[in-house]
Amino acid sequence: MDQLDTGVGDSLALIGSELDSVIERVVRNDPKGLAAFAELIEKAPRVFVLGAGRSGLALRMTAMRLMHLGQDVHVVGEVTAPAIAAGDLLLTASGSGTTGGIVRAAQTAASVGARVAAMTTDPESSLAKLADVAIIIPAAGKLDRSGTASAQYAGGLFEQAVVLIGDALFHALWQRSGQSADELWPRHANIE
Repeated sequence: MDQLDTGVGDSLALIGSELDSVIERVVRNDPKGLAAFAELIEKAPRVFVLGAGRSGLALRMTAMRLMHLGQDVHVVGEVTAPAIAAGDLLLTASGSGTTGGIVRAAQTAASVGARVAAMTTDPESSLAKLADVAIIIPAAGKLDRSGTASAQYAGGLFEQAVVLIGDALFHALWQRSGQSADELWPRHANIE
């Protein structure tokens, strides 16, 4: 058991180190992009989130926090999600920036006058080029098995960064809103 405990501890330290490095580079490389991202979220009448696989799960966490903040937020593909319209925001995450369904959704959003915000590893990707604002996360994409950008499996580092950036966006918007934690709390689910 000691060897397994050490292995998990070492893995946790590695993940923490990689996340520290990625977040530091995102903040250093594009602080205006982060601010623009937050402004798009704050000003949108409705926010729609879309990601595939683990990136989609990460964005669902962000959607939940934005709902706690009082925003009108929807998860694309859910049966209760309305159609996106002019002025709305499509918030996306795709490591490669080429995931077909996400790129098509961004094209549709742009065609109706909605804004697009993207998190991706590739600044030259179709998604990044469609986005009004793109946060470029310097992490390995899910197909990169070289180990150079991250020692973690597949897009793990990207997906973890999406969670942290989503929480940071929420926290900044919450602080800007002036709402107390007590004001946010009633928006938590109370049926169980």
